[in-house]
Amino acid sequence: MQKVKPKKSLGQHFLTDLSVAERIADTLNDYNKYPTLEVGPGMGVLTQYLIEKGHDLTVVELDTESVEYLQRNFPQLNNRIISDDFLKLDLNQIYGDKKFNVIGNYPYNISSQIFFKVLDYRDQVICCSGMLQKEVAERIAAKPGSKTYGILSVLLQAWYDIEYLFTVSENVFNPPPKVKSGVIRLVRNNVTDLGCDEKKFKSIVKVSFGQRRKTLRNSLRSMAQDPTILNDEIFNKRPEQLSVAEFIKLTQMLK
Repeated sequence: MQKVKPKKSLGQHFLTDLSVAERIADTLNDYNKYPTLEVGPGMGVLTQYLIEKGHDLTVVELDTESVEYLQRNFPQLNNRIISDDFLKLDLNQIYGDKKFNVIGNYPYNISSQIFFKVLDYRDQVICCSGMLQKEVAERIAAKPGSKTYGILSVLLQAWYDIEYLFTVSENVFNPPPKVKSGVIRLVRNNVTDLGCDEKKFKSIVKVSFGQRRKTLRNSLRSMAQDPTILNDEIFNKRPEQLSVAEFIKLTQMLK
């Protein structure tokens, strides 16, 4: 059986440890009543367990060599292999307004973009799990007060409950990456409305962390239409000290 050669340009590092692949598939065990979209299946090391566990599975793969491999070795997927760039896909064309899961061994070089795209479909993506660079996984799951807490943490935690599940050694990949990997799971929370202008909320989070060494009084001064609100004690803090709820409060104050 001819294997796919990993391509550096696509950030491909193929997982070789089947026990890790099965553990990643298990992250969706409580959500298999929803259809599942796998991003970047490669040679199907995770795909095989998702099929085995009965998921209604569709896969998206950009690499044409991998697509051909999947077509040969996973005939049960039939027309469920989409040869395209996940970041450019209109997911409504696949699922309409249905709810679904997203899973994958995500390419390190676009993992943040993948999660921002999931955020765009937050009313449909019930559970999103998978493996990515350990630093990025820790950043997504980080709590206020942590040095890794940042833009991605706040924007995703506003809509999802997030768990860092386990770490994966670099030695179980071909070729081995230079960093460790982390597996996380995002589960949609019950929030339907932040209670503030969402566009301004994003802007405030990005501006705040863009100058994370400054107090909010200094970084957000230009956004305060009423300068007197800057006297509030919340503006004495730095962005990594604020919870999602406090960022929402900040947005309401700066409206």
